[in-house]
Amino acid sequence: MSEFEGGLWLKFTVLSDAAFGRGDGVAGLVDTEILHDPYGLPYLGGKTLKGLLAAECGEIMYALKQAGHLQMAEWEEAARFLFGRPGSKADKIGRMIVGNAQLPEDLRALIQADFRLLNEQEKGKRQRVNLESLTTLRRQTAVDAQSGASKDNTLRTTRVIVRGTTFTARLDFTEPVSERACWLLAACVQAFHRAGTNRNRGYGRLQAALYADPLSGEPVAWFDDFTKEALA
Repeated sequence: MSEFEGGLWLKFTVLSDAAFGRGDGVAGLVDTEILHDPYGLPYLGGKTLKGLLAAECGEIMYALKQAGHLQMAEWEEAARFLFGRPGSKADKIGRMIVGNAQLPEDLRALIQADFRLLNEQEKGKRQRVNLESLTTLRRQTAVDAQSGASKDNTLRTTRVIVRGTTFTARLDFTEPVSERACWLLAACVQAFHRAGTNRNRGYGRLQAALYADPLSGEPVAWFDDFTKEALA
């Protein structure tokens, strides 16, 4: 393979409760609500996902540099192709476009078709039902370090996505992707293990893989190529 053309799909399954927070809550119900679409289906925003992958790329590039890899210039070019430079202008923000990570397409299509038959009031109720069927509420309180007792007025409720839920995001490119950029992207996906808020409390653990065909059960083997090249 010299260059790759077309789209890719990043799939990940959450291994622990995950909170893809939207930054606010619902008065009297939850302090931290998750991102969800008009149908009540949770998702992870594409910009956020790209940022998480870029952070993993930064760690990988640092490791390669520390190891004194002889082809650092080529790796840096691949990283810029995918993610651009921090603070770059529009024409230099990277050639990879990351879509929202959503629930399986067949499930979304079924729910969207169902919504077309409902009036506005019924849609609001169904949105809540869908959201509650895919999530649960977790409550936690701050603990006094000395006494071990719960602190007053610190009870917080967070909505979380239940473990075992799978999401898929489409990755598109404005130009053909070089071999090295494919290898580096696969390494970033391999290193991508957490997303969302409260990660220091164990939330958001996940397992991710990269696919050339969304219906394929076999991910691309580019991480093996990355390993061989990185250790060369």
